[in-house]
Parts: sequence; C-alpha cells; structure tokens
Amino acid sequence: MKTLILSLSLLMTVGAIAQEKSPILLVLTNNGKMGETDTKTGFYLSEAAHPYAVFTEANYPVVLASPKGGFAPVDPKSMELEDDEANQAFWEKYGSSQDDHKGVAETKSLADLKPEDFSGVFYAGGHGTMWDLPTSEQVQRITAAIHKQGGVVGAVCHGPAALVNVKLEDGSHLIDGKKVAVFTDSEEEAVKLADTVPFLLETKFQDLGATVVPGENFTENAIRDGQLVTGQNPASAHKAAELFVEALEAE
Repeated sequence: MKTLILSLSLLMTVGAIAQEKSPILLVLTNNGKMGETDTKTGFYLSEAAHPYAVFTEANYPVVLASPKGGFAPVDPKSMELEDDEANQAFWEKYGSSQDDHKGVAETKSLADLKPEDFSGVFYAGGHGTMWDLPTSEQVQRITAAIHKQGGVVGAVCHGPAALVNVKLEDGSHLIDGKKVAVFTDSEEEAVKLADTVPFLLETKFQDLGATVVPGENFTENAIRDGQLVTGQNPASAHKAAELFVEALEAE
C-alpha cells in the first residue's frame, strides 16, 4: 500500500512539473507565394511537425504563431503524410485549406503575444519565410526579448531568415559571432531557387558575422551555440528540436 501511495505521489509530482513548463512559441510564415511568381510556397510541413512532436513529447506546451496571425500556408511540396507519422499527426490536428492553399487554419499573431510567457521561440522553415520573417518588426521584438530573458531561440532550414535583422540591446546582431547551420547556397542552387529568393541565407549570415558550419547537401546538420539552435534543412528539423529542448533544460 505504501509503495502504491509513493508511486502515485511521484506521478503527481512529475505531472505537476510537466504542467509548470512554459510554452514554446512555434512560428510559421504567412507568405504563400514565391516572391513575384505565382508559385505556391509556405512553411515546410516537417519543419513544423517534427519540432512540434519533439516539444510535446518533452511535455512543453506549444503555441502556433505567425507574424500576422490567422492562416499559415504550407508548401505543397512538403505534404508528405503517408510515411511520416509526425507530419500526419500534425496535419490531422491543425491542417486546413483556404482559397485552394492548404495550411494551418489559425495561428496567434505575434503582436498579441508577450515574450515573458514563453521559454523559447522556434522558427519553422520553408521558402515562404524568406519574404515575411526578415522584415517583421514583431519577429524582431519577440526574438530579442526572449533571448534577453534567457530563453532559447531556434530555427531550421529557411527559418533562420527570421534572425537576420534581430539585434541585441547593444546594437549588435544576435547571430554575430555565433556558429550556425542554415540552408546553404549550394542547396539553394540545387533546388534552382538561388535567383528567386531575395537573398542567400549562407552568404547573408556570413556577412552579418556568423560562422556557418555547412553539412553535406540535404543531410542532417544541427548546431547549438548557447541559447541559439539552428538546423540546415528538412532532414535537420528533428535534431534541431532535440538540441532546442537540451538548451531549455540546461542549467
């Protein structure tokens, strides 16, 4: 009987600790078009779904957000559901369609959110991010504030585009002097979009003082540098999320 009571007490304690964890902010793009073209894009499904699975399995609540709030389009090329349990589970929970473009039906607007409510912010990739995340004042505000309060900042593939204009209180760029993994110039050339995107991530990060540590094209490569976690491509989403949780729980 005593053993049973102790076991129940332990379970209740673990449950209480899990409930006390501050949420992670998972940010998606609102942009569903590839620049001035008519080609559909958006966030890359696995780059949201796999981190979401890792975060929730670690008992972190997750809040889906975007610069404007509302509908967040998914890149049609990333709709891989049949052989990907994480993608399938995420899509069953959040998937929808709007004007013939699939995506997440509802996200919170960053303008309505307080940085102090979150333990970290993670930016999912997808080519759509290249047009709205870099110029979003709300992205810059919430990222800088979460970093200042000791939270973790993460991004994968094209998601690091969110970080190029984020500055710290001293005026320096958040990524200056940091080791990072981003979608490489070589990968952008390989998918034949180097002349379509507004800038090349690898080159931009290097210009801003970051040290880009590239892996082989389209293979797993994720890096943690203190409070900053980045991943190179879709294959890196799961590992980047694991490193993100590791950074959250580092004391």
